[in-house]
Amino acid sequence: MDCIYKNPLASIEERVKDLLSCMTLEEKIGQMAQIERTVATPSVIKNLSIGSILSVGGSGPFEDAPSEAWADMVDGFQKAALESRLGIPLLYGVDAIHGNNNVYGATIFPQNVGLGATRDAELAQKIGAVTALEVRACGINYDFAPCVAVCRDPRWGRCYESYGEDTQLIREMTSIVTGLQGQPPPEYPKNYPFSAGRDKVVACAKHFVGDGGTAGGVNEGNTISSYADLEKIHIAPYIDCIAQGVCTVMASYSKWNGCHLHASHFLLTEVLKVKLGFKGFVITDSEALDRLSDPYGSNYDQCIMAAINAGIDMVMVPFRYQLFLDHLKYLVESGKIPTTRIDDAVERILRVKFVSGAFEYPLSDRSLLDTVGCNQHRELAREAVRKSLVLLKNGKDVTKPFLPLDRKANRILVAGKHADDLGFQCGGWTKTWEGMGGRITIGTTILEAIKDAVGRETDVVYEENPSPDTFASQDFSYSIVVVGEPPYCESGGDSQDLKIPLGGEELISLVADRVPTLVILISGRPLYIEPSLLEKMDAFVAAWLPGTEGAGITDVIFGDFEFHGRLPMTWFKSVDQLPMHQEQNSYEPLFPFGYGLTSKNKVL
Repeated sequence: MDCIYKNPLASIEERVKDLLSCMTLEEKIGQMAQIERTVATPSVIKNLSIGSILSVGGSGPFEDAPSEAWADMVDGFQKAALESRLGIPLLYGVDAIHGNNNVYGATIFPQNVGLGATRDAELAQKIGAVTALEVRACGINYDFAPCVAVCRDPRWGRCYESYGEDTQLIREMTSIVTGLQGQPPPEYPKNYPFSAGRDKVVACAKHFVGDGGTAGGVNEGNTISSYADLEKIHIAPYIDCIAQGVCTVMASYSKWNGCHLHASHFLLTEVLKVKLGFKGFVITDSEALDRLSDPYGSNYDQCIMAAINAGIDMVMVPFRYQLFLDHLKYLVESGKIPTTRIDDAVERILRVKFVSGAFEYPLSDRSLLDTVGCNQHRELAREAVRKSLVLLKNGKDVTKPFLPLDRKANRILVAGKHADDLGFQCGGWTKTWEGMGGRITIGTTILEAIKDAVGRETDVVYEENPSPDTFASQDFSYSIVVVGEPPYCESGGDSQDLKIPLGGEELISLVADRVPTLVILISGRPLYIEPSLLEKMDAFVAAWLPGTEGAGITDVIFGDFEFHGRLPMTWFKSVDQLPMHQEQNSYEPLFPFGYGLTSKNKVL
């Protein structure tokens, strides 16, 4: 008689129960491990019954590998898994957080802070669907997205991964989950994992919970709050994700009132799994168990025991997988981790694998390859850029708007490194973990978009760092200065001063003192703007981290489309005011949460 778990007509729970009954302890704990692709040999995958593989920080087949090469690689891993005793397919995970950002030629969307500025939940859902398509074209079925952190302090290095500071805004933007996984039918079981087919992925709501609320905005820091505030501000978006059938939740590196989230039975089990009814699986962040003890990686038995007993189901253990499996097996056999806890974890992992169709369709669908970076997808990204732009100032005299710009001007000066750097335009988590400068993928820089947008007779002069001599020898109708932050991620982005880096303030002053100037800020968050500097600007646009489609910016500054974006975060006057939020009584920002102008200086 055939195994029930192999029968696609059997119910998911019947299949899970049957497969679990066939598994040895070694096979069960193997399913709980997620390892890095560079150590995932066929024998390791097959003999240890590894449950999942990931690409750490953009790790791929080779430099600038196209989607087809990724599909070849992932299919190879899946074939090894299918040759194991029980033939359990893998989940292959990547951080596709603003499009399939690890892969050369993929469509790169604005980072989440920019999407928050759009206030467009339908757009977010469409972006999720496109991201899922381009990820699945690579044979990949698991995406560590979305980040539903509520960022309460822009000093946090992951601010741009958040849709903003307001819980309700984040709740609305969780619609991206339905884009990534598909829409559960009306009769679908409540809070049950869902994934609609071969063009959808397993999504991951992260980082549970309070990652955006740490004291001082310190990455992996400590969120100090009552449970009532934690629930109202930070837990609420997870309720929406779970209602949409989100398959997985990632625990946060951070602490809540001094307790590591990865070791919190109260939050992971009593709240997430019991109170909220989450039936998918909980995964750690990368090497998170090593962070539970000081020094890093010490007391490993205690760290594993604390995390698994707290409710962790799958452990992202990129390289020390054998050590993890050996210690986990010992802890189970010695009774320090109950077998019922292991069975619960594996049930949840198998449930997601069956729901996602991994057993029926483990290998890539090559028909999806033509969708990667296609015109339709890039047009959606361009629309997202347009809608994300926030106009903060338009004219030194509000009755005389500076924008839209004259595309038939005689001569335009474009200045600043960010004007012609695709990597800077995309930010962190693009090609690599930290991101990088240069022409890292296929796309349109802001400078290229300006040249395409202006009239044939218009002379566009680009100088990254113009000197006084630049102005002595040429007359400019106006200038466009593009400044901002270089790429960064996680703790590398933590900042206590939030000043415009790379000489941005000096460049603005130099140019704006001589020529009427539009300043475009490329950043993952509000930055400190000197009042005197703001006065010098004729117009000021927050463009966030727009991704590959720079023409979305010129669509708006030259007047083909109206400004749409509103601030997803309060723009502070001084870092001494931080953290500051719209609900505070002593709220005196430079620009308030939700602020944005039209080109006619009407407040949106």
